[in-house]
Amino acid sequence: MKKVLFILIAIFLISPMMAQQQEGKSLGNFERLNKKDQVFTFKTTHGTARVTLFSPTIFKISLWGKSYRDLPSYAVIAKPQKVKFTFQENKDDFIIKTDSLELQITKSPLRFTFKTPDGKVINQDDNMGAYWLDGKLFCFKKLYPDEKFIGLGEKTGDLNRRGSAYTNWNTDNPNYENWSDPLYSTIPFYMGIHNGLNYGIFVDNTTKSVFNFGAGNNRFSYFSVDDGQVSYYFIYDQNVSGILKDYTHLTGRIKMPPIWGLGFQQCRWAYYPDKEVMEIAQTFRDKNIPLDVIYLDIKYMDAYKVFTWSPKGFPHPAQLVGNLKKMGIHTVVIIDPGIKVEKGYNVYDEGVKDNYFIKYPDGTNYTGQVWPGWCNFPDFTNPDVRTWWGTQFKGMVKDGVSGFWNDMNEIATWGKDVPPIIQMDWEGKHVSYLTGKNVYGMQMARATYEGTRKLMDGKRPLVLTRAGYAGLQRYTAIWTGDNHATDDHMMLGIRLINSFGLSGVPFAGDDVGGFQGNATPDLYARWVSIGTFCPFFRVHSTLNSNRSEPWSYGESTRALATHFIDLRYHLLPYIYSAFYEAHETGMPVQRSLSIEYTKDSTVYNPEFDNQYLFGPSLLVVPARSTQNAVKAYLPKGEWYSFYTDKKFNGNTEFFTGSPLDQLPVFVKAGAIIPVQKLIQNTGENPGDTLEIHIYAGTGNSHYVYYEDDGTTYNYEKGVYFKREITYDGNSKKIVLDAPEGTYQSKFKVLRFVLHGFGNSVKKVFVNGTGEIPETNSKSLYLANYQNPDDGVLTFTCPNSSQKIVLSW
Repeated sequence: MKKVLFILIAIFLISPMMAQQQEGKSLGNFERLNKKDQVFTFKTTHGTARVTLFSPTIFKISLWGKSYRDLPSYAVIAKPQKVKFTFQENKDDFIIKTDSLELQITKSPLRFTFKTPDGKVINQDDNMGAYWLDGKLFCFKKLYPDEKFIGLGEKTGDLNRRGSAYTNWNTDNPNYENWSDPLYSTIPFYMGIHNGLNYGIFVDNTTKSVFNFGAGNNRFSYFSVDDGQVSYYFIYDQNVSGILKDYTHLTGRIKMPPIWGLGFQQCRWAYYPDKEVMEIAQTFRDKNIPLDVIYLDIKYMDAYKVFTWSPKGFPHPAQLVGNLKKMGIHTVVIIDPGIKVEKGYNVYDEGVKDNYFIKYPDGTNYTGQVWPGWCNFPDFTNPDVRTWWGTQFKGMVKDGVSGFWNDMNEIATWGKDVPPIIQMDWEGKHVSYLTGKNVYGMQMARATYEGTRKLMDGKRPLVLTRAGYAGLQRYTAIWTGDNHATDDHMMLGIRLINSFGLSGVPFAGDDVGGFQGNATPDLYARWVSIGTFCPFFRVHSTLNSNRSEPWSYGESTRALATHFIDLRYHLLPYIYSAFYEAHETGMPVQRSLSIEYTKDSTVYNPEFDNQYLFGPSLLVVPARSTQNAVKAYLPKGEWYSFYTDKKFNGNTEFFTGSPLDQLPVFVKAGAIIPVQKLIQNTGENPGDTLEIHIYAGTGNSHYVYYEDDGTTYNYEKGVYFKREITYDGNSKKIVLDAPEGTYQSKFKVLRFVLHGFGNSVKKVFVNGTGEIPETNSKSLYLANYQNPDDGVLTFTCPNSSQKIVLSW
């Protein structure tokens, strides 16, 4: 009887607690305020909310329950600016206002509403607001009827995320499809668009998170984090490009990449032995197919042990790498995080001796199984480990290796389940894997970049990662993992790269031709044509697939592939200048149309959301390998066919031919596109003439042309050549400002190629001196691609270090 009574009492006492936990609780009502400079801390019934003014357009919101753990951020490198603001307390609310953004905070309950300076609501908490349930923190936001959501990094699905939900938990997913989730990297940043307003939200929380953009309901969107506390940054700008500029101000921007990393790159699992590597390289040169990089996958190692060479397959690595370098080809090697458990293997021995590996709570090193067998894993959240890891590249760098490919860093292990209890250092703060997993790959790439940069005597390394977190762009390029040789994956890869661009990562790509499976000749040719207009351009295939070099598919496919690879090298001045813009402003190289044409509802149509701008002016309309014609959409303005100069009005849908030798590409009216002569690698001299293509249009067009040595960090000391070019179609004038920087341009002559000007240019004046342009001419460099019915107008002038004014 006593036992029964005890059980009944226990149920009576526990049931309300269980119900409370199940029902959850919100922040509750305002109780008191602590204000210090630009930081406002609101204590509430059930928790705390803190508002930090980061800039006039960026407000940081931190939310927690009973306690707050302040971990250093691996994503945010910016510091709060001194901000002019006003603060007002009213009976029912508080108002914090800068010249760009207003935040209203209601007291009962405490909720946030972000407004424009003139009072338009940009973003508003749902009535649920911040809400704890089963230890997780949810932030519910009002969902507007026409609201669209873009970004969130490496996520499948459509450009507009509305109606979808996603989980951030870096995962080795080798069989992903159009709606698979999660994938390899985590970037918890998205942008919302409604009623002519745009905002960004970056949730800087590395635990598992969920973003729901109205999936399963029409009331709210929300994000949730597993650890019950969050800091999110709210960003407002009138333009998506401005939001990206602010976001990359927070999380950092790309360093200028080595220019050879923008050339064509060939990879396979695996080229083995060294003789085969040289045969591949020599075949590229014999067939006059440009190439800058060859990758060595895991078979180059001794028993898959990182930082080693196979004594059988690669007995003389320095000689191999040196011979490739003489051919103008850089070597990139794969480096995984798993360190083989093997006494006598110096990397393992050092890691054990200095306690550099991730551990269980009882101090035992965590051991997981990957390619070498049982492995320990360095703790890259420990600064000493990052430094140690960087020194391990000394031998590789001495051998001449200049690129480093970090794979399997989700962490990926056989069995696909790393114990959540393992411990990570996190700059001495100590966390579990539940907090550290999503940053592991990024911190590995960081350690690789920082270490190799120190070792390479001022030269720029190329670092490539599979896993990452927000801010990864500061250290590395990224690719979309183990894709498949299908048209669906080719098209999905485009959207993934576009989404990376919307998330602050401009240097991204996929495995051209497909990593798994066997591409048809037509699929390979089409994929190469699309890869030509992609920031990172690498062919890669797996061990059990057919060969995937350009000549492997037959002579006609080789010719098609070479045709587009050649075009890539012609366009390098345009591409490099686009990377400079990314370096300066965070604007991606491959640009979703939603950046420039945000208010155009058609660009979100799944029929057209694969389209993108490559750089500022080239609009690419991807087509499947089986499509001889594809439906295209051109946004507002005027456009030209890249191939024929045929002119099109914008706001137009139409079918356009898409033969394999002419991927549909359109040029924006007013475009300024610099190109160079064909070279076989970026180490070759591109000649003394830079060709500048200008497409007739009305109004002003501005373009920044950029050059540096392409290999060192001297540009950080002002050793670069930067020139702003303005084309004014109304005033019939082209102005090239005097260049900035101390670098001398490689090009001594400028050859202007005018498209769409017809007979309107009879005489060109160069700084007042007249010259009659050559009519019905052709481009020196793009004649194999462009065949305008009426030809083009061309004229030349010296590449002066003074201002150049062209008029007609």
